[in-house]
Amino acid sequence: CHFVESIHQDKQTCYLLSPVLGRDPPKRTGPTAITAAQRRGEDVETSKKWSAGQNKQHLVTKNTAKLDRETEELHHERVPLEVGKVIQQGRQEKGMTQKDLATKINEKPQVIADYESGKAIPNNQVMGKIERVIGRKLRGREIGQPLEPKAKK
Repeated sequence: CHFVESIHQDKQTCYLLSPVLGRDPPKRTGPTAITAAQRRGEDVETSKKWSAGQNKQHLVTKNTAKLDRETEELHHERVPLEVGKVIQQGRQEKGMTQKDLATKINEKPQVIADYESGKAIPNNQVMGKIERVIGRKLRGREIGQPLEPKAKK
C-alpha cells in the first residue's frame, strides 16, 4: 500500500493496486487507512507534497526523490560565484537594482539575490533572460563576455 501525505490537512492517501489493468486504483484517505494497513502488515510508504498550494517558481528543477535515492553526491549544483559577480556588474553598469532586473525578467527579487550570491540552482530559462537584459554571457566558456546581438535576417 503506498501513501501520499498532504501537508495542508495531515491526510494521507492509500493507493491499493487494482486487479483490473487500465483502471486507477481506489484511493483511501485518512489516518485510519494507514493504521489499518500497518495492522495488516502491509508496506507503508509516506511522502510529503512539497510546497503544495504555494506559488513557488523555479526553485528545484530536479526530482528530489531521485536525489534522495542517489548515494554519491547529495547536493544540487549551484551557480558559480563568478556568474553572480558578472550579473552584479552587468546590472550596476545598466544602473539597475535587483528589483528592477527582477521586474524586467518577470521574476522575484529574491531570485536575483540568490543568483548573485551563488545560492541558486541554475535554470537555463532564467539565465537566458538575465543574459539578454544585462547583455553579458553567463553560460559556457565565455562567461562575462558581451552578448552579440542576433543577426537580422
